[in-house]
Amino acid sequence: MTIDSPATLGLAVVAVIAATVALAYLWNGRRILGRALLVTLVVALIAAACAVQINRLTTTYPSWSSLVREPANGGSLSAGVERRPGGGRLTTVTVPGRASGLTLTMGVYLPAAYDLPGRRFPVIEVFHGFPGSPSTWIRRLDVVRHLDREIGAGRMAPTVVLFPYQTPRRLLDTECTNLAGGPQTETFLTEDVAAYATTHLRVRADRAAWGLIGYSAGGFCAMNLALRHPGRYAAAASLSGDSGPAITIGDGSEHTTNHVAWRLRHLPQPRVDLYVAWAADDTESRDGSRDVVRLARPPLRVTAVELPHGGHSPALWRRMEGPAFDWLSSRLARSVPDGS
Repeated sequence: MTIDSPATLGLAVVAVIAATVALAYLWNGRRILGRALLVTLVVALIAAACAVQINRLTTTYPSWSSLVREPANGGSLSAGVERRPGGGRLTTVTVPGRASGLTLTMGVYLPAAYDLPGRRFPVIEVFHGFPGSPSTWIRRLDVVRHLDREIGAGRMAPTVVLFPYQTPRRLLDTECTNLAGGPQTETFLTEDVAAYATTHLRVRADRAAWGLIGYSAGGFCAMNLALRHPGRYAAAASLSGDSGPAITIGDGSEHTTNHVAWRLRHLPQPRVDLYVAWAADDTESRDGSRDVVRLARPPLRVTAVELPHGGHSPALWRRMEGPAFDWLSSRLARSVPDGS
């Protein structure tokens, strides 16, 4: 029984019901202290059941062991993911953070064509939301099946897809930035991940072959890092991302250079392609995304997609991810012979 399984949630709900029945049955026979303990037990079990359901939605903790392990030692992200005939495979690696000081687990999707030697492939880095983890993409958004389907249908070129953690602590929201006095997540994602991939995987190193995608906070990450590092990335896709971070970075840059709308207003816009998608009934990401679209000027190019309904939910992102990956692939350079 895994921590995010329906059985775990069911067990938590049964415990709440049992404790509530016990509270009603034992209430008259207990003094104030006993009643207080019973009420505390029921409240604690309700909180635990809510936490289990929230974790099922975000996959912040994909296993029981991850409750006591930080992402640096988070175990396999590919556990339980079966390889489909003719599809790609998911593996787990550990990225040493020589530039950032962070050493974190990363999932790697290798397309079926990767097993045929002799070519180097384009790369897409994938960012999760908060709370969340790469497992949210893998388990809740079923990204491997989506990638297999899009590549198999020819709508997406064979691409190596990276799923890095964005924080050394699961409940610390970094928004993919370098926190003042804290984790240097931006450096990890833009330097250490690239260094690992170009050294250990058969991928292209040139910026024309590198793209970004994320949902929610990860959507902001994708847009922000693409604008901050146009020499590294050619394109980025945001699914329900806002135009600014939801944290205090510590140097005030959450209002300036780490704010997408501020950059578009005050700084030269780079030659980068952005795909910005949101639901009209998701007020926060809608307004921020519309700001990005409204402020964009050449050479920056923006493709905007607004869906009428969907809110801020995994169900919406599952609808968005296939077209977004296809769009990214169309903006990235294709694979080339190894050594070219």
